[in-house]
Amino acid sequence: MIEILTSGVALGVHVPGLVLADRLRERGAEVTVSVLERMLPAETLATTTKMKWAFHRDFRVALAGQRVARDASVAVPPDAQAAMLESWRARDVRRFVVFSGFWLPILEQYGAVDVDVCHVDSVVSPSFQKVRTTLAPREIWLANADRGTLPFSIPVTREAPIPWESRDRRLLVHGGGWGMGTYRERASELRAHGFCLDVVAYEQRDVSSDPGIRHFMIDPEWHPWLDDGYPPFGQIVDGTATFTRGQGHHGSFSLTRSVVATVSKPGGGTLLDSLWSATPAVLLEPFGAHEKRNAELWERLGFGISFDKWRASGFDMGMLEKLHVTLDQVRESIVDYSAVLAG
Repeated sequence: MIEILTSGVALGVHVPGLVLADRLRERGAEVTVSVLERMLPAETLATTTKMKWAFHRDFRVALAGQRVARDASVAVPPDAQAAMLESWRARDVRRFVVFSGFWLPILEQYGAVDVDVCHVDSVVSPSFQKVRTTLAPREIWLANADRGTLPFSIPVTREAPIPWESRDRRLLVHGGGWGMGTYRERASELRAHGFCLDVVAYEQRDVSSDPGIRHFMIDPEWHPWLDDGYPPFGQIVDGTATFTRGQGHHGSFSLTRSVVATVSKPGGGTLLDSLWSATPAVLLEPFGAHEKRNAELWERLGFGISFDKWRASGFDMGMLEKLHVTLDQVRESIVDYSAVLAG
């Protein structure tokens, strides 16, 4: 039995956990996914939801909020922690994969087990920086900025990337799971230069009537702590969207595979999608120091380019094609973490 521990406050952490669970089940492993926020009181979750809207609407608020964020595990009631520990004991869980550092103080109470800390970002991310632990976990890095390598990865799909010449000449513009950053301003600039766009909107007021933009959305009523499915995702047509669940991976990845580049802040989940779709990442302003290191690594490896540099080239499509070729070539040499874990 493998227990995957995620957090719903960041889809860039939660969705890779769901993808890992799917890849493990394909190999015959028994897997459960637990989301930290399921143990939180309703009033705390309501505050988290309000924060998401504030962070989406003003990136400066998001950056300030990240600096003052505290260890989320302290908000988990003792009885909820005890119930989780009892659930693990009843199922005799012996292997844990931790995607959020906020789980570590709770996991310490469980006893001697095998623990992997899976870093989606290329350096230690805030949730691991804000906790102290006596555990000695195995560190699994999906990208390592200090070494300039991709030690492990989680295949988002087993399908080969779509060939460059078969892709839509569109750009996918988004702000990650919480719709954060400067992507809306960059979308306007890219449209002014004639690009057709797929834009992931976060709320109805983000949707424009521009015929050169297709809008998509995650169901705003859905939260990761509600169920174990991928985010309900759909295209907005005539002001409404029909949301469906991705099978085997999240729905937005199908868009990522089909375009010539993504334009977004450099979150770890975005980079994982970039790798397995062989889709170049045009990198916007980062959400904190860890995303800045992500961007630096992706540029150094030849997988991405900063928006400013691409703009300075006159938005050269040939540069994107070179990045695609590099991504397509490196993918075959990556160590599949799900194979290591299942084996």
